[in-house]
Amino acid sequence: MKPLLISVVVPCYNEQEVIQATHQRLVGVLDEITPQWEIIYIDDGSQDQTAQHLRTLQQKEERVKVILLSRNFGHQMAVTAGLDHVSGDVVVLIDADLQDPPEVIKDMIDYWYQGYDVAYGVRTDRQGETWFKLWSAKAFYRIINGLSDVAIPLDTGDFRLMDRRVVEALKTMPERDRFLRGMVSWVGFRQIGVPYQRSQRLAGVSKYPLWKMVRFAADGILSFSLIPLRMAIWVGLFTFVLSIIGILYALVLRLFTSIWVPGWTLLFISTLFIGGIQLVFLGVIGEYIGRIYRENKERPLYLVRERLGFKNYSFETQQSINNDKHLV
Repeated sequence: MKPLLISVVVPCYNEQEVIQATHQRLVGVLDEITPQWEIIYIDDGSQDQTAQHLRTLQQKEERVKVILLSRNFGHQMAVTAGLDHVSGDVVVLIDADLQDPPEVIKDMIDYWYQGYDVAYGVRTDRQGETWFKLWSAKAFYRIINGLSDVAIPLDTGDFRLMDRRVVEALKTMPERDRFLRGMVSWVGFRQIGVPYQRSQRLAGVSKYPLWKMVRFAADGILSFSLIPLRMAIWVGLFTFVLSIIGILYALVLRLFTSIWVPGWTLLFISTLFIGGIQLVFLGVIGEYIGRIYRENKERPLYLVRERLGFKNYSFETQQSINNDKHLV
């Protein structure tokens, strides 16, 4: 028995050069699986002609739906917007750059038939990426697994298939600093990895420069771990022990010898060391407090400028989302 409906969520940001090719490959794969599918494209405030291309696609195919956000809210928020609008029994997340081949969706569907609720892509090879990107990605997943209370599969992205009940579970989690691959791991259910080779970008440039990668890594670590805060305690205890040793050393020299504690160099280094440690962990604490501040404001995660192709979407549906999930 085939699924009643497959929903594919595709976040887009400045993808005018590749969106047509992406759509053709997605349609080809989905038509081989079932005639009952929908593709939801989310334009995340693109500054090129991406929105116009999406309008054209929607006009040609009623199974295509388009969400135009009011500005650039970021990749994770764009995906969240798509998840809030899906109708399918299974939902596939895939980026628009064709680095994640749509053909892998067939394998994911097979695992869904076998009873798995989540089938996530595992990158066995990443073509066209720099050694720094490859090294930093591997280091990130191993660091976050060492720090997090939730085991996040290594070498994965957001490319995955999820059962409808997993999507509904994610929709009950309205946090602002979102790390969806960690959130999917947190909800549990039966999950399995699907290995595949990641391709080089067909066109365009990466939407994750170094500073965005660092910010994304921080979201992953700080959203799923309190260890950075606990490290402040352990480092504080370590420096306290060092200070006790230093005090005892100074007392021994003063009481049992005629030598005073020599040198300004050690004092200078010690002061810088303690001051540096304090500033680092004040920054860590400040980051957590800043996240609490953003959560307490309860602003919507995103704002929609226009929806195309949603025949059953009404004002009452919008109000229900606003009231129940604080989303727009």
